[in-house]
Amino acid sequence: MASTNALPPTGNGLIVSFGEMLIDFVPTVSGVSLAEAPGFLKAPGGAPANVAIAVARLGGKAAFVGKLGDDEFGHMLAGILKENDVRSDGINFEKGARTALAFVTLRADGEREFMFYRNPSADMLLTPEDLNLELIRSAKVFHYGSISLIVEPCRSAHLKAMEVAREAGCLLSYDPNLRLPLWPSAEEARQQILSIWDKADVIKVSDVELEFLTGSDKIDDASALSLWHPNLKLLLVTLGEHGSRYYTKNFRGSVEAFHVNTVDTTGAGDSFVGALLSKIVDDQSILEDEARLREVLKFTNACGAITTTKKGAIPALPTEADALKLIKEEKIKEHVREAGNSRCLIL
Repeated sequence: MASTNALPPTGNGLIVSFGEMLIDFVPTVSGVSLAEAPGFLKAPGGAPANVAIAVARLGGKAAFVGKLGDDEFGHMLAGILKENDVRSDGINFEKGARTALAFVTLRADGEREFMFYRNPSADMLLTPEDLNLELIRSAKVFHYGSISLIVEPCRSAHLKAMEVAREAGCLLSYDPNLRLPLWPSAEEARQQILSIWDKADVIKVSDVELEFLTGSDKIDDASALSLWHPNLKLLLVTLGEHGSRYYTKNFRGSVEAFHVNTVDTTGAGDSFVGALLSKIVDDQSILEDEARLREVLKFTNACGAITTTKKGAIPALPTEADALKLIKEEKIKEHVREAGNSRCLIL
C-alpha cells in the first residue's frame, strides 16, 4: 500500500482494556495540598477505563474488563461505561470490598500527586475465574497497565487474560502507568513492570516512567532504546509539552506537541493511547509506514493535549472532531508564522 499523509479512519475492531476503574477526587482549587483543598470534584477514572472510553469517544469499539465494588460508586462507574458505549460484559461486582478511590492533588503546573484508598479495593480481588474469556478472545487489541500486577489474585487474572489474548492473536498494548505509592517499594515496582515487558507489541511510557525504568536521568534515544525488546513493534515516549517520540525496528522520530491552556494532566496519556489504538486496530501496517504513523501521532498528541484543558480524565476526553479542529487551528498558526517570516525576509 502506498504511503499517504491522510489520517487513517477509526477502526471497527474491538479493543479490550483490562484493569482498574475508580473515582478520582480532584481539588476544586489548583496548587493546594489535599488538606488545604476547600472541596473536591468527583471524576470517574482509572487508566484502563479511560483508554476504553477514549476509544469509544473517538468512534471505536471498546470493552472494559475488571472488577468494581457492589456499591453506589461501582454501579455508577459501570453506568458511565455504558453511557459512553463501552461494552460492560467484562465487569464483575465484588460484595466484599469497595470501589477504589483516589484523591488527586493538582499542583499549580497541572501535574498531579496521588493518595489512594484501596485496602483492598474491589479491582484487586479480580480472579482468573472471573474473566470473560470469550470477550477477550474476540478482541483485536488487548490493552493493560501495571497496577493489576501489584497483588494477588488480580495479578494471576492479569497474566491469564494476557495469555488468552496472545493465543487469540490480539495485539498487546502496555502502558505501565506508574503509581509508586501503590507498590511495596520502588524496586518491586520496577521488577514487576518489567516482568511482562517482552510480551507487549506496543508500549507507551512517559518521560518520568522512562527515567524510573532505566535508572537514567536522560531522556534520549539511547535511554529509550534500552527498553527495546525483539518482539516490540512500537515504543512511544510521551514528553508532555514537548510532544512524543516514536521508535520502531526501522525508523524513529518525534512529533511536536500542541500548546493549550493546561488545567489538569489527568488522563492525557490514556487519551493518547486510546487515539493510537483506535487508528491502528484494523491496520497494523501503519506501524511500518512512518508517514502514516506520524499522521496518527499528530492526532494522538492533539487528543492528549485537549484532555489537559479540563479537570478530570473522562469528562475531558475528545471526539475526533475536537482533535481535527485543534490540528486545523495549529496548521493555520503555522501558515501565519511562515507568512510573517517571509514578509520579514522580503523587507
